[in-house]
Amino acid sequence: MFTRRAKIRSAAASAAMAAALIGLGAGAAGAAGWPPLQQGGYLYAGSNGTGTVTVVDLDDLGTCHTPSRASLSLQIVSGSSSVVVYSGTGCTGASWASGSLAQSNLPWAALSYRVVPA
Repeated sequence: MFTRRAKIRSAAASAAMAAALIGLGAGAAGAAGWPPLQQGGYLYAGSNGTGTVTVVDLDDLGTCHTPSRASLSLQIVSGSSSVVVYSGTGCTGASWASGSLAQSNLPWAALSYRVVPA
């Protein structure tokens, strides 16, 4: 009986280790696509911080901006500003706010944005 329990424990430990390694690999692969964090605000045409970059002027509070391309992800590092993105042009439609430290895929293609105090 001792041998049977040892085999079961060994199999369970091997399965747990394999799951942990797979999880670590998936996390590293997902994080690899993002550019390094840097001060400022950036909207990306692709997911995971890829594609054409729109630099957000974090000092231009309240002004609505409609970039030439839709944004699918954003990155912001600021102590005092956040970005609100909108599903429509002219800051209309559904909105989503970033916070002052974010690296995220957006819930939809954002067609416009405005900078607001954090």
